[in-house]
Amino acid sequence: MHDPHAFVRANTRLLPVPLVPEIALQLAEESLPIWQRTEEELGEMNVPPPYWAFAWAGGQALARFLLDHRPLVAGRRVLDLGAGSGLAAIAAMRAGAAAALAADVDALARAAIEINAAANGVAVATTAADLLAGPSAAAAACELVLVGDLFYERALAERVVEFVAAARARGAQVLVGDPQRSYFPAGRFRELACYRVPVTRELEDAEIKRTAVWQPA
Repeated sequence: MHDPHAFVRANTRLLPVPLVPEIALQLAEESLPIWQRTEEELGEMNVPPPYWAFAWAGGQALARFLLDHRPLVAGRRVLDLGAGSGLAAIAAMRAGAAAALAADVDALARAAIEINAAANGVAVATTAADLLAGPSAAAAACELVLVGDLFYERALAERVVEFVAAARARGAQVLVGDPQRSYFPAGRFRELACYRVPVTRELEDAEIKRTAVWQPA
């Protein structure tokens, strides 16, 4: 990869997030062109979608909830798991978090997070570590874990459920933003708030996605 930051800037525009217009992100206006350019940049075929280039419903709901419930996050150390664009971490910092760590194994996502955080006047640390693979001192130091839209694949969902259980066992609070994707284990969570989230029809089955913020039951 040449320069991930340059790639992010060249292939996205700084746009307000529909449900959270207080925050602007580098977003792609179409899905297929940026996916093709990502494959070209990486020199690989069949790479994962550029999740970082879109404001997914779960992340939007989570960000809105954090900004509307600032006492939940104020002064706390926050982990944004599978952070993508970094939307939830940025919202946490805007809501008064002491620190935010955005975890994503995708180098382009980490570049996007750094650009997006700077654009919104906050500091967000990033890590390339796969926190679902095993214990992490950085993750263990976080008091609030944010999970936005990570239940779209069975194997990933199972690992996230295990991570959430471990986080709760060590005393962390967990908040999940999810529109009940295919592998969302609804029986394990209770709904805290619900939103009608504007999304792109290119990626979703509707222009408005009913999306909730959840807490482990």
